[in-house]
Amino acid sequence: MNIIIVGAGKVGYTLAKYLSTDGDNITIIDNKDAALEHINNNLDVMCVKGNCTSLKVLDEAGIRGADLLISVTDSDELNMLCSLASKKLGVKHTVARVRTPDYDEDITLLTEAVGIDLVINPEKAAAIEIAKLIKYPSVCSIDNFSDGKVNLVGFKVSDDTALEGKKISDITFIRGNVLFCGIERNDEFIMPKGDYIFHKDDRVYVIGEHKDIQNLFNKLGKYKKKVKRAMVIGGGKIGYYLAKIIGEVGVNCKIIEKDLNICEELNNLLPNSIIINGDGMDEELLLSESLLEVDSFITLTGRDEDNIIGSLLASSKSVDNVITKITRDNYREIGKTVGINSIVNPKLVTAYKILRYVRTLRSKKKCSIENIYRICNDKAEAVEFVVGNDTTNINIKFKNVEFNQDILVATIVRNNKIIIPTGDDYLKANDRVIIITKNMKLLSIDDIFSGGGRYYEL
Repeated sequence: MNIIIVGAGKVGYTLAKYLSTDGDNITIIDNKDAALEHINNNLDVMCVKGNCTSLKVLDEAGIRGADLLISVTDSDELNMLCSLASKKLGVKHTVARVRTPDYDEDITLLTEAVGIDLVINPEKAAAIEIAKLIKYPSVCSIDNFSDGKVNLVGFKVSDDTALEGKKISDITFIRGNVLFCGIERNDEFIMPKGDYIFHKDDRVYVIGEHKDIQNLFNKLGKYKKKVKRAMVIGGGKIGYYLAKIIGEVGVNCKIIEKDLNICEELNNLLPNSIIINGDGMDEELLLSESLLEVDSFITLTGRDEDNIIGSLLASSKSVDNVITKITRDNYREIGKTVGINSIVNPKLVTAYKILRYVRTLRSKKKCSIENIYRICNDKAEAVEFVVGNDTTNINIKFKNVEFNQDILVATIVRNNKIIIPTGDDYLKANDRVIIITKNMKLLSIDDIFSGGGRYYEL
């Protein structure tokens, strides 16, 4: 595909990095020399300097032959204008980053009248991710499939899980209808079999229905109580969206923000939340605002350092569910090293959402990908396909089918029923099937078949 990215910031760079390695022809437009030089020195992409609303610049970037334009500059209006101009010039698909809350009510107008195919609000997307983490206290990640029916949850093996030293086959009696589908250890992704032995600090991925995973966590001692009270440090856009989202499901939210003007604005926008004007790094203030009684503590300031320090403080006070916003890649690793497990990076959330959209466009014929998430620091993917009438090997038991290497058929959703497959299971037309794989280039369900892979086994 011929893809033009407008904006060479962190999101633009991340998109160019991943898309260029997938074999697409990438051109990136920006008016800053330093940003383009950084990309030129590190990526194999074409760089064009200039204003993205200039016809001359767009022509130099190859706009008339482009399949997709992704506009991720810091200006919402510029992103919308660039998308509109691109559609007029014949670009088939456009994506725009639009982060101003006022535009939330105009998404239909943006997608239909302006012609933007995908509108992304990074702060709202990050808030949605955080809300999912609040759903499962003490987990590292959570992704949804099949319209929320299936969850893929990552958690760390710690002293309170009673998993260390046990084999997967040893805990079959408590597993229920949940699959242990992946292990991250020492930055390596492992698709475990029944003889796999859990080690402390392993990051374990399980997949299944919410109630079944919740039941497993109860038995492991990880799901201690439902989150009812949350404390948010930082009253920016993410904090605003998060308070709205979790407030709708009955979570009482308290936001601590330094800026008095922001506090007054939030007080008007969030009548059901408590807004405190103060320093979220002040331990005395946090304790006076009932830190010890909260179920979830989320740090969302504009400084990674403050977010890490605040999270460590909450963890030291035995807050069960601590979630940290970290934007710098090296700080993410530092955060993990010091024991911060639930980390959200808004720029990566945005980039991955766009990458999922691009993946569905890449196939020459209509692609059957419904959802796709990268896990284990991009070393593996969880991909959801819809099975078609012409799919290879339908109605044939898995034990009679050969799969490609590094393929795990993790879950089948059929008529709203969640199936953890065995060798006697099979695919039927209209099934939704979730695949765990190290092959980052799957485009069709047929790509999983050939030889050397396996279905789930104990």
